[in-house]
Amino acid sequence: MVKGTTSFGKMSKGKTHIRCPRCGRHSYNVAKGYCTACGYGRSKRMRRYKWQNKKYNRVRIK
Repeated sequence: MVKGTTSFGKMSKGKTHIRCPRCGRHSYNVAKGYCTACGYGRSKRMRRYKWQNKKYNRVRIK
């Protein structure tokens, strides 16, 4: 059994993130079932903070 370099090449076979249905960004985690950018799948509210300056469906939110 090899535990080193050759094994690490098999780690990126599947897709971790797909496009989010709510914000449209490529940050919806398939395994966890929620979007890391907007929080879709985890809460009804948008995930945002005062220090953020992000786009939601290609429209900038302040």
